[in-house]
Amino acid sequence: MAGPLAQFEIQRWIPIEISGIDLSFTQEAFWMGMAILATTVIMVGGMWSKSMVPGRFQNLPEMFYEFISGVIRDYLGNKEGKKYFPFVFTIFMVVLMGNLLGLLPYSFTYTSHIIVTGALALLVFFMATLIGLFRHGLHFFSLFLPAGLPVAMAPLIVLIEVISYLSRPLSLSVRLFANLVAGHTMLKVFAGFSVSMGIILGVFPMVINVALLGLELMIAFIQAYVFAVLTCIYLRDAIELH
Repeated sequence: MAGPLAQFEIQRWIPIEISGIDLSFTQEAFWMGMAILATTVIMVGGMWSKSMVPGRFQNLPEMFYEFISGVIRDYLGNKEGKKYFPFVFTIFMVVLMGNLLGLLPYSFTYTSHIIVTGALALLVFFMATLIGLFRHGLHFFSLFLPAGLPVAMAPLIVLIEVISYLSRPLSLSVRLFANLVAGHTMLKVFAGFSVSMGIILGVFPMVINVALLGLELMIAFIQAYVFAVLTCIYLRDAIELH
C-alpha cells in the first residue's frame, strides 16, 4: 500500500516539454479543470431558469453569492465591496472547489500544494498592494508607521510592520496548505489501519475515518471562508490604511 504522502505526488499524465520547460498535463491540472467545470455548472446552470421561487439547484449559487456578499459587506462596506466582489468570489470558489473535490475518492487536492496556495496568496498580496499604491500614492507607506508613534520607537515599529506585511502571503498560503495536508494524511493513515487490521478490528479506525471525513468537509468550507475573509481584510487595509 502506498504511504500517506503518496497522494500528494504530481503525476505526469501527458508529458510535454518545450525548450526545456516542463509543461506536462498532470492530475493537478485535470482537477483544476474539474473545479472550473463544477463552478461553471453550479453558477451558470443553477441560475439558468432564474425562477422567482428558486428550486434546490438555484438555491446553491444564490447561497454562495449571498454568503460572499455578506463577508464583503462586513469588511469592505457596500460601496467599496461591490468593486471587489468578482475577485473575492473567484478566490473563494477556487479554494472551496479544490478543497471539496479533493475529498472525492481517487481525486487530487490541488490546494494541498504550497505552489498553488502560494500563488493565490501572492495574487491577493500584490492586488492589495497595487490598490493601495494607486489610491494613496506614497502615502500608502504610512501604513507601516502608526499615527502618534514616538520618534524613538519609529525604526523598530516600522521594521516590525514591514516584516508583518511581507509575511502575509506566507501565512495565508501555509495556513491552507498545512491544514489540508494534515487532514488528508490522517485520512490516509486511518484508512490504512482499516485495511491492515482486518474486517473485525478494522471497524474502529474506519469509524474514526468517517468522523475525520466529516471534519475535513467542515474544514474545506472554513478554510475557503478564512481565505476570503483575509483577502477582504488585506483589501480594507490597502483602501483605508488601517
